[in-house]
Parts: sequence; C-alpha cells; structure tokens
Amino acid sequence: MSDLLEYKCPNCGGALEFDTATQKMKCPYCDSEFDVETLKSLDEGLNTVNQTDRFDEWSSASGEQTWDENEGMSVFVCKSCGGEIVGDENTAATSCPYCGNPVVMSGRLSGDLKPDFVIPFKLDKKAAKEALKQYVGKKKFAPNTFKSENRLDEIKGIYVPFWLFDSDVQASVSYDATRTRTWSDSKYNYTETSHFDVFRAGNMSFANIPVDGSSNMPDDLMESIEPFNFGDAVDFQTAYLAGYLADKYDVNMEQSFPRANERVKVSCEDTLRNTVSGFDTVTTKNSFVQTSNGVAKYALYPVWILNTIYKGEKLTFGLNGQTGKLVGNVPVSKAKLAGLFAGISVVATPIIFAVARFFGIF
Repeated sequence: MSDLLEYKCPNCGGALEFDTATQKMKCPYCDSEFDVETLKSLDEGLNTVNQTDRFDEWSSASGEQTWDENEGMSVFVCKSCGGEIVGDENTAATSCPYCGNPVVMSGRLSGDLKPDFVIPFKLDKKAAKEALKQYVGKKKFAPNTFKSENRLDEIKGIYVPFWLFDSDVQASVSYDATRTRTWSDSKYNYTETSHFDVFRAGNMSFANIPVDGSSNMPDDLMESIEPFNFGDAVDFQTAYLAGYLADKYDVNMEQSFPRANERVKVSCEDTLRNTVSGFDTVTTKNSFVQTSNGVAKYALYPVWILNTIYKGEKLTFGLNGQTGKLVGNVPVSKAKLAGLFAGISVVATPIIFAVARFFGIF
C-alpha cells in the first residue's frame, strides 16, 4: 500500500508546491519558500536501493524491479479535506480533486521503484500555454478559427519515467561505393563506373540514451521533444513532484532493451557513414554493432501534455518541460491551401500559355 505524502507550509499550513521559477518549494498562500533539501527527511522512509543495473551486451539485468501487477485502481483519502483520490496502478503523484492539495504516493516510489534522478520542471503552466499559442501562430495554414478560438481542453504537467542507458560500443560497417566518370569524343559518349569496397570501424561511448518507460506515452511524441539536458538532473526527491502528476514505469528495463539497441545502432551507423565521402553512391552492405559495459538508470523527466478539441477531433501536443521544445499536429485550412494553389496557377498560367504557343497548341 502506498502512503500519501503532503507538503505543508510550517508558517500557515498551506500546501507547498515545487516552483519552477525559484526551483524551491513555495507556499501559494503566504509566499514562504523552502529549499528542496530541507524536506529531504520526508524521503527517509524510501528504500535507497541502488537503482543502477548492469548487464552484459544489453541482454541481462542483475536486479529486476517489480510491483503488484494486480494493484489496479486505488483509492486514497486526502489528509487535508478527507476527499477520495483515485489513481490507477501507475499513478505516483497527483492532486486532490476537491481541495487541490498535491500528494505523492510514496509507496510507488520506494525500494526498487525509487528513481535515481529527476529533472525538475523549468517551465510552468503559463509558459506551456504561451508556447502553444506561439507554435500555432507560426503555422501559416492553420485555420483562423483554430488560432483565435482555440481553447485548451486539458493541460497537465507529468513526470514521465525514462530508462537511461549507458554503453560502450564497437561498430563496423562495410559499403559498396561507386565513382562515375564521363567523357566523349567525336563519335561516342563514354561512362566509366568504378566500384570500391569501403570499410569503417570505430569505438564509441553513449551516455543517458532515453527510452520512455510509460506505455501511456507515445514513443514518437516523447522522442520528438528530445533532447533533455541531463546536466540539470538531480538526485531524486519526492518534493520535486509536488504540484505535478507522475507515473511509475510500466515498461521495465528489459522490455526497453530493443529500443535502446535500435537507437544505438542508428547513431553508430550515421556516425560512420558521415566519414565516407568522395563517392557518387554509397550503399551499406553489412553492419555490426556490439555493446558492452552497459548500465541502466531510472529517471523522471518533465513533460507538459496539452490537449485541445477542434471540430470534434482531439489534438495532443507535447512540450519538453525543461527546454520548451513543443511538437504536435496542427489542423490545416483547406481554404488557405486552395488559395495557395490558386496563386501558383495564376503565376504558372502565362508560362504554360507561352510554351503552348511555341509548340503550336494555341
């Protein structure tokens, strides 16, 4: 069972929340501020098991992390107002729907489930809304009604679980490359194609390759808002979660290996390919990537999810809560597109007419 953690202001009893501007805990009622480190004692009940798991060649883990798969939906009682807080099996932080007090389900972040690191939110809700407004405003073919009447249906700041992989890599790639030379004389045109076997190999090291550990978050959306700057990561404390939502992972480390492998492989192949130049064509024949000294860490990364409804369709945007990078699909105005093609036709018509006159069509 998960215990609820609430952060109360010692001056007025108000609910403390993590403030992105000051990077401190702040009371919205009396404006008192507290360093996150001063609340570290509240996390002493969390088991500080070393969360770093090592594996050989990305294939095995020494410490598999588990939780009760039958946990399902859980009901908690708010310590402030007595209201019921309902969360699913992965909810690790939320707020009371009645009084708004932020709460943390400490049992879902303890022991083997305790993250190693967290990147605190740098951007607040106001900044997220402004980012979306600017993003949509730059889309020339977005419907005017969407720009002017767009209303957010939902906005939520979520700490998303990520597995971070480190590894040393030995990679080699062989290519079939060609170089073409042409010339002519008074009678013939000549083409000479020379073929070359090209080989590249090298040793590389990767650090903090992120793989989304939540099945609720689309992988393509999470990867689109990368990169996150791990230099801002701090040792995990539950206080950073106050005022935000947070999920624990439901895609474990072993299930994340294939995606980590694929990201390493693509990066290695791109790096080696960029060293091959001076040819007209280059085709990959064989590729070999071997990892070693693998290390996995567990971290929570800040993400704003912004949902809006337009003509009955739900549109989801993702915002990196650290860097402000935003991605999402904006609807396109058919009228504006039609106007674009009409403009192209007007410009092209005189040219088409002149060509037709030349060939005697008109």
